[in-house]
Amino acid sequence: MSTLKVTNVRSALERETDTLISGYIDQINFEIVSNAERMAEFYKVFFALENDIRNLVEETLQSERGDEWWSNAVPQSVRENAQKNIDREASEGLPPRSTRPIEYTTFGELNDIIKENWTSFSGIFSRVSKNRVLRVLIRLNHARGPIAHSNLLPEEEAVRLKLAVRDWYKLME
Repeated sequence: MSTLKVTNVRSALERETDTLISGYIDQINFEIVSNAERMAEFYKVFFALENDIRNLVEETLQSERGDEWWSNAVPQSVRENAQKNIDREASEGLPPRSTRPIEYTTFGELNDIIKENWTSFSGIFSRVSKNRVLRVLIRLNHARGPIAHSNLLPEEEAVRLKLAVRDWYKLME
């Protein structure tokens, strides 16, 4: 079973460093800051969704395949890419973001894991086809791009994202 740390509490050190950048942030064009505040809503939605899907994948495969689920159920290309991400961050001297290798995967790779292990997930999505599940994940991955790359999400894409999030959870009903 996965464990997610609650890390939304800002430390005294982090609060203190806010003063280091506040004057610079105040210099940024108001429209950019306003757009950032708007996009924070979508980042929050996607952060929660992506991590919820990671937990679903880990819990499902661990239940089905046991503690060795990562090496036995995850496609080799996904494991290799996750290891590259782990190694790259370590070589840069960054603290590990997690002890869970699944947290080093991309959203698209979560799709690959589900596709490769459809028999393990078919009970969760018992009312819909594999193709339907994968299409919703692909749609979500398309919506993720502007959010992850600090671009403004056009109104129609904001609506599509919200509908795709709803679709994802309705797939499991």
